[in-house]
Amino acid sequence: MSAPLQVYEPFRAGLPPLGRYWKSLWARRTFISQYSKSELREQHFDSVFGQLWLVLNPLLLSAVYFLLIVIIGGSSDSTRYGHLTASLFLFYLVSNSLTGGVKSVTAGQRLILNTAFPRIMLPISATIIALFKFLPTLFVFLVMRTIIGLPFGWEMLWAIPVFFIALLFSLGVAITISCVNVYFRDIASFLPYMTRTLLYLSPILYEASSLSPKLRALEVFNPLFPILDSWSQAVVHSQVPSTASLLQGLAWALGIFFIGTYFFLSREREFAVRL
Repeated sequence: MSAPLQVYEPFRAGLPPLGRYWKSLWARRTFISQYSKSELREQHFDSVFGQLWLVLNPLLLSAVYFLLIVIIGGSSDSTRYGHLTASLFLFYLVSNSLTGGVKSVTAGQRLILNTAFPRIMLPISATIIALFKFLPTLFVFLVMRTIIGLPFGWEMLWAIPVFFIALLFSLGVAITISCVNVYFRDIASFLPYMTRTLLYLSPILYEASSLSPKLRALEVFNPLFPILDSWSQAVVHSQVPSTASLLQGLAWALGIFFIGTYFFLSREREFAVRL
């Protein structure tokens, strides 16, 4: 039986046959999993100290920010520290997806030039790596919120849909920025400033309810604002997030995912030439 013939056509902007593309992507799910695990091992996150640093890094950062809040504001409480820590943990899921996704395609240059596969596997793997880094922080936060005495309730289950919205948003930004970086390599140098700006403009160091109505109007321009606000309401305050915040966060996540995926799929056949 002869081997299947792979035909390479000149680049033409447009979507590939989606049915065959997604089928090919699903057939490589084991490779995506193993590729993500190998990247984690390369970063030493399979060791005890590597996993410990996953938790200590954002935990120590939240402690420093909390200390600054106390010094500047003069007073604070356990609820505010719980909000700061929970929001920072979820922010790191998005941030790690961005930093891992931005170079996922360019770093896979040899793989792209020598192997035929759906290129979108690379930013998906970056998001999976970010997810693996995020999961240990959930256990740490649950222990921490128990120690500081935050209330538990069934309303915390709303954190599940909020988490999936955040994960979809993380995947969307990873796919989008990985494609943008192929054409504009300087975006990787600008990324640290962009993530730091998002950190300060999002309800992490402060709660959304503490903002004046004029400043709350700016949240429509920050896709992370409704997601982090809903996350804090569910996991910190044990309250049902507002429907408006959930829908707004979902709209941002779906919009960025579909736009980024369309841009990626319509351009990925040109990546080999660009790299």
